[in-house]
Amino acid sequence: MEGLIMAAQIILSLSILVGLHEMGHLLAAKAFGMRVEQFSIGFPPRIFSFKYGETEYALSAIPLGGFVKISGMIDESMDKEAMKLPPKPYEFRSKPAWQRLIVMLGGIIVNVITGVIIFIFLTFIYGEMFISNDAINENGGIVALDLGQELGLKTGDKVIKINGQEVEDFSEILNPNTFMGSGAYYTVIRDGEKVNVPIPGDFIDKMNSKEAQSNFVSFNLPTIIEKVQEGSIAEKVGVEKGDRIVEINGKPFEDQKALVEYIKSYKGDSVDFKVKRGGDVLTFTHDFKNDTILGVGFVNPADLYTDQIEYSFGESVPKGTKKAFGIVFLQIKAFGKMFSGDLSVTKSLSGPIGIAKAYGGEWIWERFWSMTGLLSMVLAFMNLLPIPALDGGHVMFLTYEMVSGRKPSDKFLENAQKVGMAFLLMLMVFIIFNDIFKIEFIQNLFGGGS
Repeated sequence: MEGLIMAAQIILSLSILVGLHEMGHLLAAKAFGMRVEQFSIGFPPRIFSFKYGETEYALSAIPLGGFVKISGMIDESMDKEAMKLPPKPYEFRSKPAWQRLIVMLGGIIVNVITGVIIFIFLTFIYGEMFISNDAINENGGIVALDLGQELGLKTGDKVIKINGQEVEDFSEILNPNTFMGSGAYYTVIRDGEKVNVPIPGDFIDKMNSKEAQSNFVSFNLPTIIEKVQEGSIAEKVGVEKGDRIVEINGKPFEDQKALVEYIKSYKGDSVDFKVKRGGDVLTFTHDFKNDTILGVGFVNPADLYTDQIEYSFGESVPKGTKKAFGIVFLQIKAFGKMFSGDLSVTKSLSGPIGIAKAYGGEWIWERFWSMTGLLSMVLAFMNLLPIPALDGGHVMFLTYEMVSGRKPSDKFLENAQKVGMAFLLMLMVFIIFNDIFKIEFIQNLFGGGS
């Protein structure tokens, strides 16, 4: 069932984005008097179609893209016979270069506008979840897990700066932008002293999965008491809500998980524990024979560390726009890291399977629209790459024509289109098999294989 939900989400999301992208081309073409022969969401075979005016509109079975067929344009249809005929006034090739350029940019522009609008409304409707770094530092600092320790962080470190900038939101510590720059570093308070912990340029490659990120750093689950169970040891000795357990049988505790595990395994006849109440430390002793709990419930870390920030619509516009374009800047940095070898291509590229997994097996509208907004910005960026058969390839040739005053020959454009399509097909096959390999590798790694 989870697989079906994942598939349904990515199909719906791509259908929306592809439809809007191709609509951008269609509207721009029609605005300049070009004839649009076909508009399709998905690739053939067709599910259904209808004709309105001069254009046939279709929904097709393979939901991995879409297309518009504009008369007189060298595209994936490779309609050579039509291109042999003299240009007609309504054809793409007969229009000025600047009009053709706007038509090719139409889909990219619509994707950017879509992504920005989505993030503006997500910010306005849901606000932002803020994880207070100050509160985490006040409650013992970070817990350095395996990757964090490998980097040089230690449990108890209090992260105060990233690349010299004050840290307010704990999630900034895990922000991919933190690992993308050169010469990046954390500044932490360790044993009362400031220490800089450098981040190697290739460390992003080790953080390139959810599993790795969850094995980097965490924070203490504070031992602050939220409720006292009736009739429990805690109630009998006078423990109160708001007390913080700091020590049991002479052993200090700052994390509730470690404390609970210790109590469950403790076999003594009596228990001594200390709690901090305001500025005082109180000591309690009680019989513990045949007991396994103290009878307290701890504060939810979300209540202690997180806060929901709400924004007016006016505030959401710049916030949402910044989030949207932040995705593009992150893509540019990631490409730079891949070209330099600091970031593994196989780990970084994800196809339909990897993207579907990112949507998750539960339909959560906030996550769905967040992923859709992210994909919209990524599609805009990818389509702008100067690869023949992508919009960016057409933009590259049109820019050359406008600067030089010379139009590349139709034969050259046809061959470039073929090369671009072959490259994209090979890239798609590589990405899909890479997705499958990653799934099989993970299954085998954890014993999920046969």
